[in-house]
Amino acid sequence: MSLADLGKPSRAVTEHRLPKQADHEQLRTLAADESRDDGGRRAAISNAMVGLKKNFYGKGPTAAKTYFNDDWVFTVLEGGLTRNEETLLAAGEEDLVRRVRLRFQEAMTDTICAAISEITGRRVLTYHSQIMFGPTRTVEMFLLEPEQDG
Repeated sequence: MSLADLGKPSRAVTEHRLPKQADHEQLRTLAADESRDDGGRRAAISNAMVGLKKNFYGKGPTAAKTYFNDDWVFTVLEGGLTRNEETLLAAGEEDLVRRVRLRFQEAMTDTICAAISEITGRRVLTYHSQIMFGPTRTVEMFLLEPEQDG
């Protein structure tokens, strides 16, 4: 995937639109339906992250794509700033928007990690979120417990 592709809506987001305010059970059902293979798990994680952002921020990203790399899961989310965040950015308050977003993500860690664990079937050892502006991208990074040899 090239950087230019980040501006295009994700297949996962466009194929499986969630209700405007999906509840936890709707997210869980969607994740269970999509998590049968790696492609399904990537789509389930992308959709879960979009749904959680919509639910807790009131506005969600416009696109999402998830990548697996060994024990790591990376989800790149495009857009999704609230109107007040956009206003603060226009006033030069990028650091304030970043601090509030990252603090909110810290408060949501248990909820977010539980969704990822449920979809992957593996415990999340650590999680970090980072937001970038111009264009707006959020990267969610999860380190999973190593897979058990079977």
